[in-house]
Amino acid sequence: MVKKGKHVPERTCIGCYQKKQKREMIRIVRTSYDVVKIDTSGKMPGRGAYLCRMQDCWDTSFKKKRIEHALKMDFTPYQRTELLELSKKFIAGDEISALENDV
Repeated sequence: MVKKGKHVPERTCIGCYQKKQKREMIRIVRTSYDVVKIDTSGKMPGRGAYLCRMQDCWDTSFKKKRIEHALKMDFTPYQRTELLELSKKFIAGDEISALENDV
């Protein structure tokens, strides 16, 4: 009998389209009130999209409006700026202070 390993969920980055393990990526969620948040648990309710922890992926997803398409919403200039600032903190590893703000 062959023993199978534990299933590891994978997700696709909307910036570079590479598949990676779910835990290696950052999930962005649009809640029912059209508030955009970064979901560290991976279980927050709402429409979600995944991005790598690379600034190029974030820049591409905003430049080509992939993140807006994935979340099915249009960002205000304020939301766009705030989310880009949060992304820089997450990529740098300063996740705790980044979570203090909602977009």
